[in-house]
Amino acid sequence: MAKILLKNGEVLGADGRVSKADIAITDTVITTVGAVEPSWSADRTVDCSNKLILPGFVNTHTHAAMTLFRSYADDMALMDWLQTKIWPAEANLTGEDVYWGTLLAIAEMLKTGTTTFADMYFFMNDVAEAVAQSGIRAVLARGMAGVAPTAGQALVESEEFYRSWHGGADGRITVMLGPHAPYTCPPEYLKKVVALAQLLGAEIHIHLSETLGEVDECRKNHGKSPIELMNDLGLFEHGVLAAHCVHVSAADIAIMAEKGVRVAHNPGSNMKLASGVAPLPQMLAAGICVGLGTDGTASNNNLDMLEELRLSALLHKVNTLDPLVIPAAKAVELATASGAAAVGLGRVTGQLAPGYKADIAILSMDATHWYPRHDRLSLLTYAASAADVDTVLVDGKILLDNRKLTTIDEQQLKYEVQKRGMRLVNRE
Repeated sequence: MAKILLKNGEVLGADGRVSKADIAITDTVITTVGAVEPSWSADRTVDCSNKLILPGFVNTHTHAAMTLFRSYADDMALMDWLQTKIWPAEANLTGEDVYWGTLLAIAEMLKTGTTTFADMYFFMNDVAEAVAQSGIRAVLARGMAGVAPTAGQALVESEEFYRSWHGGADGRITVMLGPHAPYTCPPEYLKKVVALAQLLGAEIHIHLSETLGEVDECRKNHGKSPIELMNDLGLFEHGVLAAHCVHVSAADIAIMAEKGVRVAHNPGSNMKLASGVAPLPQMLAAGICVGLGTDGTASNNNLDMLEELRLSALLHKVNTLDPLVIPAAKAVELATASGAAAVGLGRVTGQLAPGYKADIAILSMDATHWYPRHDRLSLLTYAASAADVDTVLVDGKILLDNRKLTTIDEQQLKYEVQKRGMRLVNRE
């Protein structure tokens, strides 16, 4: 049973305060935060002097293998982007492509302090293999489109994937069902998804109310908003992680709060695609659980959760003309504890406290932008850089050690994704 001691660091505790403390880790779990008994013997001690120790960031919504399309189709409207660029390129994907694209995403996430991510894509067995091999924690869903020729196959594959991988990789993998969105999944298809969720006891990850056009089309076709339609179909009875929720009304928010819908807020992607500004303050005021996500790198174009953390604090200030609306401490919470709760792992990860999994990001505070240190969380939110991430642990294992990946061959990874990315868009 491996034992690690993180010594002399400044720790963001479960109470939201930063204080000097040591952290003892036994196997996969945090056993002590604070003063560690001198008799406690560690297999490895990590000196965290002049470092900030945080719960690892939780990326609540992405499409990991879309790293293969980074910089391929930029500065386009969402539906044009999907229909003329992304979907045709995705038709060329193989399972091996998805494995390497996912591994690229995992490498980027680990190097920027993320320890858990929620993913919706295809070839999910290959995604799961990348998760298992790399050591990261993930909540995975096989994307399903009810209007596609593979609609029935997607339901079968989703059930098989759940039975094969839920709780897999030493418990690091959670499986959800992934109907893409109301505009690709008609009501009759969503009823099948709901029935499958009930059969398996699975939760659901879905895109909802991302654009005005989507909401208008839903009202035109069904006489209801996407939120109202999902509620009527019983989708919200099974635990839902809803990505985006940019265009939701007060009535929608009331439904979401009542049904316990958790939201993945993606400020960077929403800004780049000009989808709009989600009413984050109103959702939080209603008691809705909200975490932060990057979305895929074809619409962001990175997986840097520090950037999303900063955007969540800045965007809503300027949008509401209220400098108090999302303070630094709340932004950090959205990226950590709230994110863990949003993906259904609030009792597993997202906090540095005894009994929680040792999913930890350690940031160096050596750089000039960490001085003077009036407020550590303010510095983290408004000044820190992903380059400050020094060490990352997931499940008690060190996956980034002095900025070096320990489970991924970075040179081979770069070779594979460059070759595959060019082939997918016919640029070999």
